[in-house]
Amino acid sequence: MKKFLVLSGLLVFALLIAGAAEAAKIKMGVTSGPHTELAEFVRNIAAGKGLEIEIFSFDDYTLPNTALADKDLDVNSFQHLPYLQNTLENRGYKLIPIGKTVLLPMAVYSKRIKNISELQNGATVTIPNDPSNEGRALLLLASEGLIELDSAPGLFPTVVDITKNDRGLKFVELNAAQIYPTMDDTDIAVLNTNYAVEAGLVPSRDALFVESKDSPYVNVIVVREGEENRPEFKILVESYNNDEVRNFVDEHFKGALATGW
Repeated sequence: MKKFLVLSGLLVFALLIAGAAEAAKIKMGVTSGPHTELAEFVRNIAAGKGLEIEIFSFDDYTLPNTALADKDLDVNSFQHLPYLQNTLENRGYKLIPIGKTVLLPMAVYSKRIKNISELQNGATVTIPNDPSNEGRALLLLASEGLIELDSAPGLFPTVVDITKNDRGLKFVELNAAQIYPTMDDTDIAVLNTNYAVEAGLVPSRDALFVESKDSPYVNVIVVREGEENRPEFKILVESYNNDEVRNFVDEHFKGALATGW
């Protein structure tokens, strides 16, 4: 009888352990490129802390938030706070940031000129067409003095908020993923760094000019509201915010990314 009780106790303990191990798994959505590379590095750190991360990589900015809201994911890590805020306002998702990751500085590139001083009047400028990244691109162009903007829209100006365009620049608005493939057809292009890196570009080396590192566009880790205190997410944030990741970002991305915590 005692032997049976001992075996039963061991079986219950084993099942509890198995259940705990099963609970320490999460599905995380990221965008392809740097966020995927970073997530794969972080996954190894998290595994050492008892957390298993299944990574899902997307080529579209809208899908990771939709998948999170629909409970197909537990968490995502791909977007900056202004993008998240705009998505929540437009889609009504109940999502919340729980930690910071990296800054992917937006930059301006060209296949036609080597210096922004060579830009001619009437030049074409390709920018992203989603609200947060369009605003970000226009603010970047304004910081270089190419245009002036109405201050009322804050971080979300559009081309109609351009108050001064002495060069007569012509703006082409495209999905962010389509900007690099069409660079042959434009004078300058404002590229998100994940797409620039995928194309083999490095902002500090190849860009005409780069967004300041003190910008408000640090990327965040996002979960559904009400789930922010799950212990798995505490481990996830710790796995992103440490010196091991900082060294990886500095050495692997060589200035294309910067840690943001």
